[in-house]
Amino acid sequence: MSVAFFDLDRTLVDVNSARLWIRYEWEHGNLSSRQVVRATWWLFKYSLGFGRDMLDAYREAVATLEGREEADLARQTRDWFDDQVRGHLRPGARAALAHHREAGDLLVVATSSSTYAAGAARDAFGLDETICTAFEVVEGRFTGAIGASAYGDDKADRVREWAADRGVDLDECTFYTDSMSDLALLEIMGNPVVVNPDRRLARLAGERGWAIVDWGLAGSP
Repeated sequence: MSVAFFDLDRTLVDVNSARLWIRYEWEHGNLSSRQVVRATWWLFKYSLGFGRDMLDAYREAVATLEGREEADLARQTRDWFDDQVRGHLRPGARAALAHHREAGDLLVVATSSSTYAAGAARDAFGLDETICTAFEVVEGRFTGAIGASAYGDDKADRVREWAADRGVDLDECTFYTDSMSDLALLEIMGNPVVVNPDRRLARLAGERGWAIVDWGLAGSP
């Protein structure tokens, strides 16, 4: 079975959805101004391709969910995604999804985003499965901890486990991403494809002979 794995932020969609989520949470009174400034700084570093410490920032963000009901966050995430993220699908992503779907490939969202955002993306864009970050939940409420990370090297580990469980040979698979943080996963994929990459990844992809594509911006031809 051949699988096409797709990163979400700035790959399938032309935005970092975390920025949109931070604004949404702030507008709904769930984040302080100080937390917004700190999160924005982390995202700025990540946009430059320096995301080594992003998992620590992610843990800080998830800690703010402690005590909130999972069902409420799932509903809010779905509403937010449909309103603010769904319209950002890149035209090249739409074409790539159609190509792999026609070829009979399984389509998988492989993202560091939450279970709830990944599920919304899967349903909105017609993919089959998700590999994503899971938050720890006890009796329907968040503990404030990450249950299973899918960021950086952790994403590569999650994909390896997923493939092993299904008998999938990653040498026969494709992975699309924009980010240097996904280097570990690019290196184990038979067909790594770099989409509108950050500067560090663009340079590395050129050195290694990986395909580099421009999928355009939402709303463009």
